[in-house]
Amino acid sequence: MSVKNKIYLPLIIVCSIIVGLFLGDYVNFGGDHSPDFQHDTHTSRFDILNHFIENDYVDSVDLYQLEETAIISMLDSLDPHSTYLGADDLRASNEIMKGNFEGIGVQFRIEDDTIYIAGVIQGGPSEKVGIRTGDRIVKVNDSIVAGIGIENSDVQKLLKGPKGSVVKVGIVRRNVSDILSFNIVRNVIPNTSVDIAYMVEPTIGYIKVSTFSMTTGKEFRNALKKLKNLGMQSLILDLRDNGGGLLRAAVEMCSEFLEKGSLVVFTEGLNSPRSDVKAYLNGNFLDGDLVVLVNESSASASEIVAGAVQDHDRGVIIGRTTFGKGLVQEQLNLDDSSAVRLTVARYHTPSGRCIQRPYEGGRNKYYEDYYERYVSGELMYEDSIRIVDTTQKFYTASNRVVYGGGGINPDIFVPLESVKDNNFYYQLLNKSVLFAYSFDYTDARRDDLLGKYPDSQSFIDNFTVSEKMMGDIISEAKDNNIVVDNDQYLEAKNDIKILVKSYIGRNLYDYEAFYPVYHKIDDEVQKAVEVLTDQQNLSTFMSISE
Repeated sequence: MSVKNKIYLPLIIVCSIIVGLFLGDYVNFGGDHSPDFQHDTHTSRFDILNHFIENDYVDSVDLYQLEETAIISMLDSLDPHSTYLGADDLRASNEIMKGNFEGIGVQFRIEDDTIYIAGVIQGGPSEKVGIRTGDRIVKVNDSIVAGIGIENSDVQKLLKGPKGSVVKVGIVRRNVSDILSFNIVRNVIPNTSVDIAYMVEPTIGYIKVSTFSMTTGKEFRNALKKLKNLGMQSLILDLRDNGGGLLRAAVEMCSEFLEKGSLVVFTEGLNSPRSDVKAYLNGNFLDGDLVVLVNESSASASEIVAGAVQDHDRGVIIGRTTFGKGLVQEQLNLDDSSAVRLTVARYHTPSGRCIQRPYEGGRNKYYEDYYERYVSGELMYEDSIRIVDTTQKFYTASNRVVYGGGGINPDIFVPLESVKDNNFYYQLLNKSVLFAYSFDYTDARRDDLLGKYPDSQSFIDNFTVSEKMMGDIISEAKDNNIVVDNDQYLEAKNDIKILVKSYIGRNLYDYEAFYPVYHKIDDEVQKAVEVLTDQQNLSTFMSISE
């Protein structure tokens, strides 16, 4: 054998083995073997393959799981918002949209690997049996749940359940030596979408809406009436971090601002003819000045509201460019209580623009773009904002130019707060020192604080963060290996005090004492107050045209 043949012979053998591995799938020892499956030209390849796997695959398989994987993969190849929801996910989603769920009626956080009761819903099952804010749940149905690495999703599964069912919880309460046992009968718990409605200034109201559910319209109307009775003439509507929800709820909200019959949004798709959706109520706030706050996490129904307000020149949009979700999903319920939400059309604002961001690069790139906006400086600098589609201009009622293709661009840009220039303050936030300090401070003094400040307003008006508390925070910072720079400390001192007070207020009275305090250092809210206070500049801005 020649040297040349000696060199190539092993390579030929290896190649033969590789080819054999690929061809082996098709080798049969008794002639052609096809799946024993009667089908016609209407039978899909999916059905044929499914039958083939079921009858001929070498190992046993979970066909249900295989189908689910295939469905998810199919939807992944379409657009970022066509999704599959398993039975549990669908049930949870429906609870949010209905504005209620069945459970024990508490708000909780996980602190030090323990379920901490952050709030007890008034009139709910837990309040009725004596559960208090500040309690720790250490047992559920006689099983230990503290110190085991429990997660939020685990807690929800343990505490939620059908109306009328009973869950037994073991509670650790400060200054009580024994574990307290409670049997709680689950019931329907309201899940509100209006977080807070209050007067930020004598004539300026503020309403924060966290989602758009079946109850949002009614909640929002009630909030408007409440604030109008308190003297509201101008409104700040906060839709920041509101990921959307029901189209109907968005239209109900717009109907409070726009004249009956005004176009709110229209939808259109390849197989869905244009459908106009108009304001249909006699609104409660047709004339007052309006500011809508949005940010990069405002999406879907939030963008419908912001787009309608902007296109009709009904108010001023303040903040940062919204997420850019302009696709309409229709739900197909499957036999096993799961569902598919399939994109069937696109939203268009009254001027005709679609605010959907491009998604041709696939889901990963679509959601990575959210991060890219931060890296590129778009959230920090107005001149870094990308106008996705400049080829087509759209016009508001007063002839102002607006663009589509990538969210709602604000009329007044407010950058994302940057604390990195103050490294001391940045590390306090990054290491959760202020949050942890506020939690421990409240937990150790809850009864005394509630006695001294019997309601949220007395806390807001009278509680102050003392110099001793600031000294304790400095000590906590040092314990967390944070270098204390005196100049940076003095620069951030006021913000630290306000933030700590807002956290303590939330631990005592939830949002009622959190937002009114925190808004003093909230740049977007302060800008909104400035705009609404300066009526001359507001009128000039609203009359701008190209």
